[in-house]
Amino acid sequence: MTPSDNRKKHILLISTGGTIASSVSEEGLAPTLASDHLLSHVPEVEQRCFVSTVSLYRLDSTNMKPAYWLHIARYIREAYNTYDGFVITHGTDTMAYAAALLHYLVQNSPKPIVFTGAQIPIEQRDTDARDNLAAAFLYASDDDACGVHIVFNGKIIAATRARKTHTKSFRAFSSMDYPDIGFVRDGAVRYYIREAIQGPVRFYDTIDPSVIVIKLIPGMRADIFDYVAEHYHAVIIESFGVGGLPFYDNDEFSDKIRMLIERGVRIVIATQVPHEGSDMSVYQVGRRIKQIHHLPEAYDMTTEAAVAKIMWALPRCKSAEEFHDCFLTPIGTDIL
Repeated sequence: MTPSDNRKKHILLISTGGTIASSVSEEGLAPTLASDHLLSHVPEVEQRCFVSTVSLYRLDSTNMKPAYWLHIARYIREAYNTYDGFVITHGTDTMAYAAALLHYLVQNSPKPIVFTGAQIPIEQRDTDARDNLAAAFLYASDDDACGVHIVFNGKIIAATRARKTHTKSFRAFSSMDYPDIGFVRDGAVRYYIREAIQGPVRFYDTIDPSVIVIKLIPGMRADIFDYVAEHYHAVIIESFGVGGLPFYDNDEFSDKIRMLIERGVRIVIATQVPHEGSDMSVYQVGRRIKQIHHLPEAYDMTTEAAVAKIMWALPRCKSAEEFHDCFLTPIGTDIL
């Protein structure tokens, strides 16, 4: 059933590039298509909502970076009162980072901010792009839609729970250790979880992208953290299992952690394991380090969400204690 014109939402389509907007070149797929061209492939959405378009970037998502996502958030802030919702087309490879950062930069939004993209370009015959884009608009124009989400392969996924888990298939994204919010099918939006927004929307316009992720491997030398101390303001250490740091017959790792703390580098311990999160209290290698240095851990947060939250938190936390408390305070469903 098509809504009457006086009830139709006004949605802004923001394109940034990615596979969905790519064309074939001699060097491989490259994003070339503008937002109005993307919209022309899903003419049915304009029966449901009014659509305006803007092309902010034409970049492969590998070439996206935090400054561009900050620009998108600022653009949404300037346009927020004009539109009822926003659809952002983005490459899949870094979409989870982008959506997570927008979750922190535009908090408590009663208006939906929806990321989508494709595994196959929209101009190709067997593409998933048209279905994904149509579903994103369907969700963005739904009366119960709110907050920042990824809509992909019919699934509605909370921004801080999304991770790209398949490189080629249409089921590219999974919701990690949290249910899908709902799904889009047969022209309708269905919810597993009804989200409620309380209080006014909050916008933030500063981040500190000086964050690095270090993935431990067996036998790694602790002197990697000397480089971290010289070049970064925060580090996520992806440890083994439920979390910990090795002590290979010495305290070199603990000494390097102390050095980082003295230099003012913020540290978060996470796990390399995709599901069920960290718990440093379980084993000696974790409990020992946590007791000595009082380090925050990511628990069940995705690495993508942890990176984004640290970027958002760094400019707002003057002390290690403030950072510790800020990082561990849930914002939406980022940490349970």
